Amino acid sequence: MKRLALTVITAAVLLSVVLPIEPAHGRPGFTKPVTINLYSKPVAGYPNVSIERHKINRLALAVTNNGFFGTGSYGSNPIDPETGLTMLACEYPINSNVEYLWVGALWFGAVVGRDTLVSVGAGMYYFDMLELWPDEGEAGRMIRRSTQPYSHYYSVDAVSEEDIIAEYCDTLTNTNFVSIDPYDNRPHQPLGIKITQKSYAWSYPYAEDFILFDFNIENIGPFPLKQFYIGIAVDADAYHTSNEGSSGSWLDDICGYREVFPSTVIPNYDDSIRVAWVADNDGDPNPGVGAYDFSSCTGVTGIRIIRTPSDSLEYSFNWWVTGYTPSLDWGPRQTSTDKPYRDFGPNFGSPLGDRNKYYMLSTREFDYDQLEAAMAHSSEGWMNPPARAEDFADGHNSIYLFSFGPFDVAPGETLPVTLAYVGGEDFHHDPDAFEDLYQPHNPGPYQDQLDFTSLGLNATWADWIYDNPGYDTDNNGDSGGFLWKCEWADSTAYYTEDEFPDDSSSDLCEKVFISGDDEPDFRGAAPPPAPILNVSTDFSRLIVRWNGQLTENSIDVFSKKKDFEGYKVYYGEDNRLSDFVLLATYDRRNYNLYYWDEVHLRWEVTETPLDYDSLVTLFGKDFDPDQYSEQSPLATDHPRNSTGRYIYFIPQNWNESDLSDPYRIHRIYPDADPDDPTDTTAAGNHRFYEYEYIIDNISPTRPVYVSVTAFDYGSRTHYLSALETSPLTNAVYAWPQTSSEEVERDGLGVTVYPNPYRIDGGYAQAGFENRDRTKSAERTRKIHFANLPARCTIRIFTLNGDLVQKIEHDYGESGPESMHATWNLISRNTQAVTTGIYIWSVTSDMGEQLGKLVIMK
Repeated sequence: MKRLALTVITAAVLLSVVLPIEPAHGRPGFTKPVTINLYSKPVAGYPNVSIERHKINRLALAVTNNGFFGTGSYGSNPIDPETGLTMLACEYPINSNVEYLWVGALWFGAVVGRDTLVSVGAGMYYFDMLELWPDEGEAGRMIRRSTQPYSHYYSVDAVSEEDIIAEYCDTLTNTNFVSIDPYDNRPHQPLGIKITQKSYAWSYPYAEDFILFDFNIENIGPFPLKQFYIGIAVDADAYHTSNEGSSGSWLDDICGYREVFPSTVIPNYDDSIRVAWVADNDGDPNPGVGAYDFSSCTGVTGIRIIRTPSDSLEYSFNWWVTGYTPSLDWGPRQTSTDKPYRDFGPNFGSPLGDRNKYYMLSTREFDYDQLEAAMAHSSEGWMNPPARAEDFADGHNSIYLFSFGPFDVAPGETLPVTLAYVGGEDFHHDPDAFEDLYQPHNPGPYQDQLDFTSLGLNATWADWIYDNPGYDTDNNGDSGGFLWKCEWADSTAYYTEDEFPDDSSSDLCEKVFISGDDEPDFRGAAPPPAPILNVSTDFSRLIVRWNGQLTENSIDVFSKKKDFEGYKVYYGEDNRLSDFVLLATYDRRNYNLYYWDEVHLRWEVTETPLDYDSLVTLFGKDFDPDQYSEQSPLATDHPRNSTGRYIYFIPQNWNESDLSDPYRIHRIYPDADPDDPTDTTAAGNHRFYEYEYIIDNISPTRPVYVSVTAFDYGSRTHYLSALETSPLTNAVYAWPQTSSEEVERDGLGVTVYPNPYRIDGGYAQAGFENRDRTKSAERTRKIHFANLPARCTIRIFTLNGDLVQKIEHDYGESGPESMHATWNLISRNTQAVTTGIYIWSVTSDMGEQLGKLVIMK
């Protein structure tokens, strides 16, 4: 475990009990009150503390109702309450086992009367200082919502595909929950604030790498909050879980700040992104091969502040490193600002106590990047580097605080704040760069090759989702900030509204929007919703079925049109996006119509593709759009051409529109009447929209993930190509084995494999075991039981009749996993079993089956 986490006990333990805490990694020990079990059902009189996980997109982020995101203060193995599986603080990309966070905590500070008070989600040095708590019972419950009609959490009030809502306050002062500040040596002094936290996630390609947080911070106390500051303190550890516990897992991180990023819309123009970032120092290349592999953490994550209550604010970016002892605690400090230097006590980096935290929140400093920590910055007003500066500069346990303010908040007043937690890929792209280029006193060459492209693009999209450029949200005639793009004869130029030439023809210029109208949207163009899958199994075969009525009739939020284009079928042996392989596609037969623009002297394309039936109506029976191209367009004087323009056609997609081939995506009921609402299946689904795809001849000894995505034809008005749902949205885990229904119907016998199990069998190398490489080999072995009924009990015995392990197999009625179970060769006493002959037993309503199992280690 990296550091000390909250002590977890059952509700039976009295809250008044306190336990002595031992130092962790040199951290000072102190006495801390125990807390309730964070994962049990709510207990009367206890704060309803809970944790949830965003997992619909590539940035799988844990969020809490305790004023922090991540898992830091919840221990090393928190449980996702929705899946029952352990989760990481920020896994990026999802299912990669690469961690990018320990904890990110909200900090609030203000002057109340004559006192300076700060309330924190986590103290960052004393991590058990949790000062933001939810209410008890139902009032403190976290809420999930979704815009997806097929979701269990579907709500008309949802904003995104995955809303998670929490509410908490800083008003709890009971020392059984809120620690006494060991530096101030006084109990928690509340500001009197209530925070409503709403976090939003989308799976769409342009929005799959960030989570948006929207906060409403209300002064619920009797006193005004003067000089109120808000900050986000982040300790973002970057490592693969196979390296957890090693010094490389959290002592080699670097952080910094990025103000601007080259615009993706306007050439030679910078967008302001204001991102505080953190990453591993070198991406962790595999030392054996000198290359990046599955265990490398080559990405970067960061915070972008999107909305604040005022445009005229002071921002601060401060970072520090800490080893939880004064000699290993340091951060950049300025000496020439208009604020007097403040002594932090034993530490030089970590601010301890309310007054020091407030000082850090309000410094107005922008620290240089951590890689520059060994360089002298005294000419710029910074203190000289410490003796261990080189050790701190090349990566350490790095923490940053990104803050802004001040505000004066009257009782009853609410402040809106929006921020994004953003990920970016390929920050590190050269496994030799750190060794070849980094020098502590000249880090420039190494800094220059770090790639912020993905982080900058995703941070830009986070802002665009919050406030859509070119969209007039409140219908007041303002669609946001823009530049004029003018296509001259020999060049393209961009002008602000003030610079726009008076004699320019408006036919040659168009508005290019670069920002929104300052009214929150929290939405973006979306593909049609992915259908719900029904996967049935047979030996070496999967039958995938779905109903597309809702998918095909969904209305796009911007165009207000049905923009469904087709389906794609994928499968993969793991549930990582990179592992999914395209098997089949169906898309409507439609075409993009291009016409010659006589004004701009260029080809233009219609906003919406035309289906083939529409082309036949326009151009006559047996019209073949495929025979016309840019080099050979349909001429203006052609008898079929009534448009008065040269035109040609390009298929929107592959036009794989045949739904009659049983070896491809096909209709189950080809005779169904689409206009008859009573033509339904026994389940009430319209038969016209019932589809099937059969995956044949696949190995029955390997499970697979199967997914069907839906995609649209894009939006040229909003510069979006075709959008497709993520394969992770509706992926189904299935074994291509004889179904449990057939097993029970035909009385089939249980099959056990591999038998014998050999330790030298190469099962892991062949991909049958330990595919994610996160556990020791001894804990990932597998013996498989196939041809099981949906409900049964598996027992393993020694030849002497001693029970080794018992497995309850219960899949209800049936399902694509119901015929299969595994045993990890671990006994019920959590010990690895030894070489020998064992007896297995499977008991069910079908009776009892017995067999022998040989294990050779």
